[in-house]
Amino acid sequence: MKKNILTIAFPLLFAGSAFAQNKDSVMFRAIANEVLLHGKCYSWLDYLSNKIGGRLTGSPQAAAAVEYTYQLMESIGPDTVYKQECMVPHWVRGAKETAKILTTQSGEYAVNICALGGSVATPVGGITANVIEVDSLGELKLLGKAGLEGKIVFFNGAFDETEISTFAAYGKAVVQRWYGPSMAAKYGAIGTVVRSMTNTLDDYPHTGSMGYKDSLPKVPCCAISTIGAELLNKELKVDPAARFHFEMSCKTLPDEKSYNVVGEIRGTEHPDEYITIGGHLDSWDQGQGSQDDGAGIMQTMEVLRTFKALGIKPKRTIRFVMFMNEENGTRGANKYAELARLHHENQIAAIESDAGGYTPRGFGVDGTSEKKKKVIGWKNLFLPYGIYDFSSTESGTDVEPLQKQGTLLLGLMPDSQRYFDIHHTAADTFDKVNKRELELGAAGMAMMTYMLAEYGVN
Repeated sequence: MKKNILTIAFPLLFAGSAFAQNKDSVMFRAIANEVLLHGKCYSWLDYLSNKIGGRLTGSPQAAAAVEYTYQLMESIGPDTVYKQECMVPHWVRGAKETAKILTTQSGEYAVNICALGGSVATPVGGITANVIEVDSLGELKLLGKAGLEGKIVFFNGAFDETEISTFAAYGKAVVQRWYGPSMAAKYGAIGTVVRSMTNTLDDYPHTGSMGYKDSLPKVPCCAISTIGAELLNKELKVDPAARFHFEMSCKTLPDEKSYNVVGEIRGTEHPDEYITIGGHLDSWDQGQGSQDDGAGIMQTMEVLRTFKALGIKPKRTIRFVMFMNEENGTRGANKYAELARLHHENQIAAIESDAGGYTPRGFGVDGTSEKKKKVIGWKNLFLPYGIYDFSSTESGTDVEPLQKQGTLLLGLMPDSQRYFDIHHTAADTFDKVNKRELELGAAGMAMMTYMLAEYGVN
């Protein structure tokens, strides 16, 4: 009797699928074992953090980090290693900033502040003025010039504690840091103070970028610690005539030459299909930049080491990129994307790790529905390693410029609850990094890179 072709094809199809799943599961286990037993990312991060330190673009430390990662990548042995030149901003903080609350009833209170990246300095001797507190940008228009001229605006919009993802809370609050200074200056304010971008109560001021509009006056702007913000809020309630004094000596110097550091393993079957993975090499100057983003840099390097150690020959070309200048300009990311377009590269997918070296929970996936469906279809392979959440579309600032080329963007998503405790502060130091959490994130990145290189996105 002639058998129906479907009765033959279906079992064969299922067997092929099961074989692939088993093959991939075996590879995932090998990757995890290699990273957890022989990983180097933690010791590499120790050196980057404690021997080089904070790496603000234009600084000697940023230049040292370029050389360190270039030499380290060469020692691991990809097919090629090179530097990609880009011009970057050179802003310097200057002497430690000072501030105090001046009340009419209870005296003076010193508070901890830091200049926001890109801010102009105060005049010599500082600025002293009455304070207008607002919780949102919308309040500025209501107050207008009559309410704000000659004043210091205090943006006290706190994190939304009902947001489970602290990145969502950050996204809501950070608009006052970025847009606030110019919007306040539009109505005659002479300076701004912003509540630090964190949901914890401590005395560390959190720096970060702000954006001036060239058509408006550039006024000095600083971040105040959350303890300082609470105190200022309290004093203004009982003493609306209280004033604020702050002094900063920051300045912007001419742009400096710097580099992205790039390593590459050529694909064996589809060498003209590129998968980019990376993090950003620069950091703010206050701490050591260990979580932001030394962790992502060294996780990326660990993926390279693991592929070489296991002898993995990827079918598609993998680029390992240490991006320069994510924190205050994204010049490195834009240069990388520009050169990819110029060379007509088929950048099929890009992964970034820039959310800290905490326990990995999932990946943000941003692209067409078909491409997202394919990646999310791999979810069961990741479940044994605690990676289960593929619901986000967040990727990373450095890979976003590739989106115009149709690139599928992914972001490693660690547990976010502790990240903003130390984000952009002097507390972002190596001792805050857990070795096992860092390695688990590196293993997750290696697994995703393997799948993208093996199966593509179409």
